[in-house]
Amino acid sequence: MLRGMLGKKLGMTGVYAADGKYIPVTVVKVGPCFVTQIKSEGVDGYNAIQVGFEDKKAKRTTKALQGHFKKSGDKLFAHLREFRVDKPEEYTLGQEITLDMFEIGELVEITGTSKGRGFSGTIRRHRFARGPESHGCRNHREPGSIGCSAWPSKVVRGKKMPGQFGNDRKTVRNLQIVDIRSDDNVILVKGQVPGAKSGLIEIKRPMF
Repeated sequence: MLRGMLGKKLGMTGVYAADGKYIPVTVVKVGPCFVTQIKSEGVDGYNAIQVGFEDKKAKRTTKALQGHFKKSGDKLFAHLREFRVDKPEEYTLGQEITLDMFEIGELVEITGTSKGRGFSGTIRRHRFARGPESHGCRNHREPGSIGCSAWPSKVVRGKKMPGQFGNDRKTVRNLQIVDIRSDDNVILVKGQVPGAKSGLIEIKRPMF
């Protein structure tokens, strides 16, 4: 069985459960995805299928990708991902994969790219405490001491310092599916999902 699919984060809202409890949810559009390539252990060394998501104009697609997509049909896709499968012979080129593979109440993990916030200091990036604002203090937003003295006389690798904040690949695990709306290809997931609105995400079953 296929482990995951591609989707798009639409935003956040809330729903009420049967007992009246308010649940904050993230609205995720999942699929439909189409099989664009089938990989087998005998030919490629591992079993997997490649899926495409979201239509793309021909003038924005390279000739090489157009030839690749032609093997699975007439559709051109903006995003491609591979997912491992146990039996690749169960799939065919051009096959449509819908969100029917998921169930309400199931726990999933979602991977996306977090919002990029540019170059940031330690207070915003690592939630450091600020220094005193009193007269004579020269340490207001500085990170403080960063190195060692006589030994090892260098800044230790991994030290929390100013730098690029966000724009990282993040995975949130154990997110519960609250509702599935197959007519709109939409899944409501309890909690937050990494990334901005319209950001590409991967929704997968956990490996256990």
